[in-house]
Amino acid sequence: MKARGKAFKYGANVDTDVIIPARYLNTSVPEELAKHCMEDIDPDFVSQVKQGDMIVAGPNFGCGSSREHAPVAIKACGVSCVIAPSFARIFYRNAINMGLPILESAAASKAVEQGDELDVDFDSGLISNLTKNEQYQASPFPDFIKAIMAADGLVGYIARKRDRQV
Repeated sequence: MKARGKAFKYGANVDTDVIIPARYLNTSVPEELAKHCMEDIDPDFVSQVKQGDMIVAGPNFGCGSSREHAPVAIKACGVSCVIAPSFARIFYRNAINMGLPILESAAASKAVEQGDELDVDFDSGLISNLTKNEQYQASPFPDFIKAIMAADGLVGYIARKRDRQV
């Protein structure tokens, strides 16, 4: 599994309230949530993000409330991966459940700049900064998380397992 895209860079402690503001939580439709993703921290994000682009941020990404809407909004925007030194634990789990790849890499978080072109190999955890000709290492996903990601999230994973048992 690989991804390639442009980096959108943010600082530390990006909370779920700025990922998807509470005023838009009256829907759980991914396409509607995507229209307001990152709006309170970066009003231009939605108009600039392209399929495959990535979010690179500082530590504790996804802190705040435990809303599942946050990873759904990010994924629905076309973001292929979020890279940070650390994630709030509930966001980490929600992202996996929703099929949004996230990687922990302090080196990438520190070195990547807004607009850098990145290539990510999820099997090895290798993050290549094509703009700077640098590489950073993240821990690759364990096999069971790879299976969840390949199924587009936990619901798809469970459905696949169920279908194989029938």
